[in-house]
Amino acid sequence: MRVMIDSNVIVSAVYNPNSKPARAVRDVCENHELLLCDHIVAECYDVVRRKFPQHTLVLDKLLTSLGYSLVVAPRGSGAAIADPKDAPILNAAIMEDADVIISGDNHFLSLDIERPKVLTPAQYLEMIK
Repeated sequence: MRVMIDSNVIVSAVYNPNSKPARAVRDVCENHELLLCDHIVAECYDVVRRKFPQHTLVLDKLLTSLGYSLVVAPRGSGAAIADPKDAPILNAAIMEDADVIISGDNHFLSLDIERPKVLTPAQYLEMIK
């Protein structure tokens, strides 16, 4: 399965390594193909530096240790989503034929699309049981 994980899930995993988001990240890396786009990586660093600067090295270590395919998020128009800042992530997931997006963002969770399927970390963990 090809899985794109949104920045809010990665930041949550950095902040709390025993959380459901962290468990979801670990499972995807161990059992599936993780896709990250350049927009997600940049957003992770932006959020961690602003809100949790003491965790910047943790984010560095996490991203260095994860096995993932880094893709370029297309800029410009594409799939419609309520928050235009999320459009590059959605477009990258569609372009890369992701099966699942794991996100806690309501803009993603309220999408009415068949593919990629959008799940919260808890929904993903329930699905893989």
